[in-house]
Amino acid sequence: MNTLATVLLSVLPIAAGWAVHVWLLRGCINTARRDPLTGLRTRDGFTRRATALLKDPRAVVVLADVDKFKHINDTYGHAAGDALLKVTAERLAHYVGRAGVAGRLGGDEFAAVLIDDHGTAADMLAVLHGVLARPVADQDPAVRTTVSLGWVRAADFPADDLSGLLRRADEAMYAAKQARAGTRRAGLGWLFATVTGRRAGRAGARTDAPAVGVTA
Repeated sequence: MNTLATVLLSVLPIAAGWAVHVWLLRGCINTARRDPLTGLRTRDGFTRRATALLKDPRAVVVLADVDKFKHINDTYGHAAGDALLKVTAERLAHYVGRAGVAGRLGGDEFAAVLIDDHGTAADMLAVLHGVLARPVADQDPAVRTTVSLGWVRAADFPADDLSGLLRRADEAMYAAKQARAGTRRAGLGWLFATVTGRRAGRAGARTDAPAVGVTA
């Protein structure tokens, strides 16, 4: 056996071990980027994919928040709340599809980036709002809620990164929640998003995030 073959045979087990280590490490990282309850991407995993999608001028950023979620937890128990979160996540992920990305930012708050191929985001999100409001199968019919949506076209604010677009969608979402409007779009006109939104009055709150209503 020549010297080269001897070297290769001695290196092969090390290389194989390293490959297995990298594979296991990648699996651990991917698991860490998935929310254990819903299976959606966590904030970190969502941020990575969403940032890449924002390079597409057709991208739309969406924030969704389950209405009266604390009341459901307090009244029907955490099992009912968890079931609602799981179903909401499944419906959102299915609607977003492989072209976009959906994530759970924490609690009952979800985010998504959609690719709006036909310029019909308002109609798309009105449909999504209806889908998310459907009752959960095999659950007490009294457990009913809706989901408030806020959204923004990335192309409307080309200088904003993902964080800035999420802030705008957040203001619009809470304006929708206050007005019980279903969905609101950020970026067209100066209305009351920053007045009724949850960030109003906070230190460092934005005052430049206008919103216009789009009723589902």
